Amino acid sequence: MARALILVLDSVGCGGAPDAAQFGDEGSNTLGHIADACASGAANVGRSGPLALPNLDSLGLGAAIRLASGHAAPGLGAGVVGIFGAATEISQGKDTPSGHWEIAGVPVPFDWHYFPDTTPAFPADKIAEFVERARIPGILGDCHASGMPILHELGGEHIRTGKPICYTSADSVFQIAAHETHFGLERLYEISTIAAKIFHPMMVGRVIARPFVGESAEDFKRTINRKDLSISPPEDTICDRVVAAGGRTLAVGKIGDIFAHRGITKLKKGKPDLELVDDLLDFMADRRNGDFIFTNLVEFDSLYGHPRDVAGYARALEAFDARLPEIINVLRAGDLLIITADHGNDPTWQGTDHTRERVPVLCVGPGLTARDVGLVGMADIGETIAAHLGLEAGKHGRNFL
Repeated sequence: MARALILVLDSVGCGGAPDAAQFGDEGSNTLGHIADACASGAANVGRSGPLALPNLDSLGLGAAIRLASGHAAPGLGAGVVGIFGAATEISQGKDTPSGHWEIAGVPVPFDWHYFPDTTPAFPADKIAEFVERARIPGILGDCHASGMPILHELGGEHIRTGKPICYTSADSVFQIAAHETHFGLERLYEISTIAAKIFHPMMVGRVIARPFVGESAEDFKRTINRKDLSISPPEDTICDRVVAAGGRTLAVGKIGDIFAHRGITKLKKGKPDLELVDDLLDFMADRRNGDFIFTNLVEFDSLYGHPRDVAGYARALEAFDARLPEIINVLRAGDLLIITADHGNDPTWQGTDHTRERVPVLCVGPGLTARDVGLVGMADIGETIAAHLGLEAGKHGRNFL
């Protein structure tokens, strides 16, 4: 029998989405613009020179960027030994659940609810209900914001008043930031669960608990104890289908949260990305026939994409690329690894939100022959995994292999 892996490099898009203009993102290209910045010397903080991703590039990363967007990314033009393509999303969102659900074979069939870019951003009656049910003295924020700036602005007032910081973004999300010790981590999880019961019926995709530590604006920082409470997918995803067939879905990172813990057999989360690579390797050492390992590495997006840190994003890509041979070298006959992304987050783009982009699709496994599979659909990734594992075909997508 076979085994399969999907590794999502969160937000590592490659431009070229045909509907990018309707999202205000025409011309965005996360990988392409990072490579341009590195080549021009504009990303030399903690690193230097052209973007160096020899292992990803050998699998077809540079070729995938050219296929998706026509952009010849400097430093990414190696001879390809893997199977490569680029995937286009049809779900009408550029957010984490939309991308992951579609990768898992289920495009989002409805419109998410987005909060207006006003202050206040949230409906007054819903906030009043939240305050009452959560037994809190009120909220701070009530606006569109980026995570670290709003912590710097309101973290001290939060500690003094006990009011959680509530904010949103261009995604369908209600985010709650609170101090791990002054407010309490379990208390943050408790009120986030209450908020999910209020906002999920509005088709708000996620309520995110955003814990932080520190005693002043100068040293506030988020912790790894983030928790996403997501709406449950509307159909069975590849996670559910694997488990129903007798296999296991082994999840690394925030995969469990994204899928509302449906179809998840075991989960490893709550660590920095390079430590999650160790967890992925642990699962690979224990994998059995019929197993599916689904991994999300989030720091490209959370630490570098949203803050618009080009050099940091480049450092993170290079650090992952250096670890990639450890993953590839333990693949064995019957394994299929697909490396992809869920959306873009171009750190050179205006604003602080995700960008609508195509994503690279890089496939590797013993016995596979290098080739270009062209432009595919995101749902095709899940269907390719299903076919590899011998599962019955789903309703969306096709096996591009």
